[in-house]
Amino acid sequence: MIVYFSATGNCKYVAERIAAALDDTAVSIVSSGKDISLSEGEEFGIVTPTYFWELPLPMREFLSEAVIRRSRKNYAFLVATYGTTPGCCGEDARRILKKRGFSLEASFSVKMPDTWTPIFNLSNPAKVAEQNRKAENYIAKVISRIQEKEKGNHTECRMPYIFRFVTDPMMNINRRTKNFHVGGSCIGCGLCAEKCPVQAIEIRNGKPVWVKERCALCLGCLHRCPEFAIQYGNGATRSHGQYHNPNMRV
Repeated sequence: MIVYFSATGNCKYVAERIAAALDDTAVSIVSSGKDISLSEGEEFGIVTPTYFWELPLPMREFLSEAVIRRSRKNYAFLVATYGTTPGCCGEDARRILKKRGFSLEASFSVKMPDTWTPIFNLSNPAKVAEQNRKAENYIAKVISRIQEKEKGNHTECRMPYIFRFVTDPMMNINRRTKNFHVGGSCIGCGLCAEKCPVQAIEIRNGKPVWVKERCALCLGCLHRCPEFAIQYGNGATRSHGQYHNPNMRV
């Protein structure tokens, strides 16, 4: 079983690629249950993005709450997608699971387009396509290692866990939903509220309203908006464009 969290399709694509290679199933943590029983010899994979060099809130909560029953000869692994560095993402997951008596045999990483558009510019289709082309090599290598059941931490460009003392406050500041704003092109379709993984958005009087002080910071609302009406921060996101993995419907 492969579980994943994905706002723009990158992790969904990686999870489905791995699942196909293992003749397994990829399931979103947003729609899946939290009671997992692994059969003998079954792989258990976790595919997650990296947010502010950390494990995203939805995946943290899932791993903290899910009941995972292991059997004999299970191989458990994590794959973190990232743009600049997977930071402490893998170590976050390892520590959460260790507290629950569950260990990871291996961890890997896949470099893909960075969807944090307050900083990263994804408006050049050719550049983004090249990033996704290179990602295929990363994915193929990770799949080969998983098929061989390699053990150990194979995460590239990771950061020492002490950096969490810096990254965690930064992430919590940026998770404030007051950073989002809606332009006049909004058509009130409700897709942002429907897809928000932490139910931070409601549609009121035909417009999205953020009803929680903080969100998951996935920017799924911004990237999925059919009119590109949702922006974040000081306006850089408008010029930096929207993104979804070209192989996935999100």
